[in-house]
Amino acid sequence: MNNRRILVTSALPYANGSIHLGHLVEYIQTDIWTRFQKMCGHQCIYVCADDAHGTPIMIRAQQEGITAEALIAKTKQEHEQDFADFHVNFDNYHSTHSEENKHFATSIFKSLQSNGYINTKTVTDLFDPSEKVFLPDRFVRGTCPKCKTEDQYGDNCEACGATYTPSDLINPRSALSGATPVEKENLHYFFKLSSLEPALKEWTQSGSLQTEIANKISEWFSDGLQDWDISRDAPYFGFEIPDAPGKYFYVWLDAPIGYMASFKNYCDRTGEDFDSFWKPGSTTELYHFIGKDIAYFHTLFWPATLMGSGWRTPTSVYCHGFLTVNGQKMSKSRGTFIKARTYLNHLQPEYLRYYFAAKLNEGVSDIDLNLDDFQQRVNSDVVGKLVNIASRCAGFINKKFDSKLTSKITVPDGEGTYLAAVGRNSAIKDCYEKRKYSEAMRIIMAIADTANQVIDKNKPWERIKDEANREEVHQVCSFGINMFHLLIGYLKPVMPELAEKSEAFLNTEISWADLASDAPFAEGHEINKFKPLITRIEKEAIDKMIEETKQDAAPKASDPVSDEISFDDFAKLDLRVARIVKAQHVDGADKLLQLTLDLGEPTGGLQKNVFAGIKSAYKPEDLEGKFVVMVANLAPRKMRFGLSEGMVLAASGTDSGLFVIHPDEGATPGMRVK
Repeated sequence: MNNRRILVTSALPYANGSIHLGHLVEYIQTDIWTRFQKMCGHQCIYVCADDAHGTPIMIRAQQEGITAEALIAKTKQEHEQDFADFHVNFDNYHSTHSEENKHFATSIFKSLQSNGYINTKTVTDLFDPSEKVFLPDRFVRGTCPKCKTEDQYGDNCEACGATYTPSDLINPRSALSGATPVEKENLHYFFKLSSLEPALKEWTQSGSLQTEIANKISEWFSDGLQDWDISRDAPYFGFEIPDAPGKYFYVWLDAPIGYMASFKNYCDRTGEDFDSFWKPGSTTELYHFIGKDIAYFHTLFWPATLMGSGWRTPTSVYCHGFLTVNGQKMSKSRGTFIKARTYLNHLQPEYLRYYFAAKLNEGVSDIDLNLDDFQQRVNSDVVGKLVNIASRCAGFINKKFDSKLTSKITVPDGEGTYLAAVGRNSAIKDCYEKRKYSEAMRIIMAIADTANQVIDKNKPWERIKDEANREEVHQVCSFGINMFHLLIGYLKPVMPELAEKSEAFLNTEISWADLASDAPFAEGHEINKFKPLITRIEKEAIDKMIEETKQDAAPKASDPVSDEISFDDFAKLDLRVARIVKAQHVDGADKLLQLTLDLGEPTGGLQKNVFAGIKSAYKPEDLEGKFVVMVANLAPRKMRFGLSEGMVLAASGTDSGLFVIHPDEGATPGMRVK
């Protein structure tokens, strides 16, 4: 086969959260495939980017008190580090909030528009009468119409998972102003998918999609394709539509364009020819690896966008299933919603890479990370079978044979087993190409089993005791090293770090062409001193990972308790019950009310003047005659409105208002609070 030119992408992770193990199913699957292609000598470029636009980004940034730009920059750095530490080897990692993405989003939209695929329609949206803006779904809060949980977003309920429109909410309110939204007509831009329906039908049934996905898509065609709303109104973090002030591209329009943008960034950096990969008629290959939850966007909207704007369509779109942990949906409370970084704090990345490979195939079925099976399989396969071959043979080669191998491996079953392992090359290669990783792992570990059986049969640890058996021991240990060389080569796309360490030990670099050769290492090939390549998974490490995940999921204190004080410090406070004799507004003060407080007979009829910041919660006339608790011995504070001679106790939260502390019925002015 001639060397191929291949461009590969993974779905763009959203820039408002951390990478978790569910995400990594896709990136590890894609990375294995791209590493395999490169190992075969093909040009294979792997690009990705952060999906950095949309309302959730804005909300998250507001919550953290930073700009959206600062949030996506911070998140991108975190994502890139997580991917790097899991050995996901992108050739370029970019962001949809980039000049390249803006360029392509704008040019593609204009092409669609000039080709007659864009129209406008007037729809009814929710409008904030106070802020005078249309509200994105996530800027509307209210009570879920399904489960009646309060304070839910306008698109879905976090409690029951129901999806709906903002107008379905009970008692909707604007997250910007708190005002009740009103319905108002609004102009939206639509992509006429229906105009491209014949071309999409042909492409989706052309073999570019997995059978399961192609069948699902055929169902979507049954009712006819609906036009796609591609515009959103300010406030929105994204790119403005040309010649449409206040209108922005919906995130799902510019997100897949991010593939083109990231590749353009790569081309500008390396000198690669962009058009040769993306122009119609290109002989290069283009593959998208995605989760099945976004198949609709990648198999209808995205190819339609490309068709309508004059670009090539993907060679194939490969969908995978979801990840469950211990047979259930990932759960924060059970400690199984595991972030990439939490995993890395306790376990080696290649454990997971191997386990995912042992589970993944070409289909879209979900895969399960059973943590007990994970520990057992990695320890058994990688440590007990694979690395064991090298560890039990290398010592003899290093100590008894001056670290040099013999090319003769004619001990009983040795040569036949080696040639049979070489003969499985094409089958393993085909498995990688077709993403049948689990089948490849089964073949590789079956070879490892056979190799260990040959070593067990020849017992070099016993035979070395008799000098007459020296040549046979040399052969069987050389056989073991040659078998390890083949096996680690077959696993190189899956476990690149282990492969790198093994290549250093074997004193060679492994390509796929090397694995197809039936010649063992040359006579006298020198290996390096063997060092432990990988350790076993300990149950304690898994338990610690689960515990850390649970702690991360536990509610965090938004207002933690202050530093401890001594009893003597507290005793200095003179807390008293007081009656509000008079309450009035303070001229020129937005937050203050002026209170006259009567401390009663125990204090000799003492009255104090206090300025309290409670105007937002109370009317003066509602306070007069009520009992409160005050700090009576606070040093007077001179304010521009007068002298404040104490402090009224009140409770407050971040967004729940103010609540003055009232003593229970029966309390009288002047009583101490103890």
